[in-house]
Amino acid sequence: MSNEKEVAVTPDDGEVEVDSTYKPPPEKSLSDIIAADPEDESLRKYKEALLGQAQQGLVIVEPSDPRKVIVKKLALCVQGRDDLELDLTGDINDLKKQVFTIKDGVQYKIRIDFIVQREIVHGLKYVQKIYRLGVPVDKMVHMVGSYPPKAEIQSYTTPPEDAPSGMISRGSYTVNSLFTDDDKNRHLQWEWAFEIKKDWKD
Repeated sequence: MSNEKEVAVTPDDGEVEVDSTYKPPPEKSLSDIIAADPEDESLRKYKEALLGQAQQGLVIVEPSDPRKVIVKKLALCVQGRDDLELDLTGDINDLKKQVFTIKDGVQYKIRIDFIVQREIVHGLKYVQKIYRLGVPVDKMVHMVGSYPPKAEIQSYTTPPEDAPSGMISRGSYTVNSLFTDDDKNRHLQWEWAFEIKKDWKD
């Protein structure tokens, strides 16, 4: 697992914060971006490629949900095995009851499926903190990027991570996950769990 130092999590309240001196540029609406510099042909083509269907009008996938980013699913992906999935559209308090089993030392990736609607979202980040027996043992932050509104589900997959290995690492872990952005909007924060075992069948 990674040892990045960009993420700070307070065990007492489960809050996840990203320490950074980076200041994002002022947020522009989708209509402002589309209307900007109409005489610049190269910029027009770039916006076509970037915005796609959002140029045709406001993209609203779930009208009853006012959010710009709707996080749908987290998947734990191991080569040669079916993905282990968490449905993030229901009661997130129930996610703690669904415990993934992971073979020690295995390499895995995390995939996040989400919808972006209404406006472009800038600088999405996936932030994760792992605890064992209430003590933080690992932390990471992944830059997901900026995404235009789109009717289809969009996905981000983390680089490979190595699960802890060896007898001493086996046991139960809890994870505090946060999907945020440059403007510190908390699109979703949830807690889930996994257990490291000697083999998948244990």
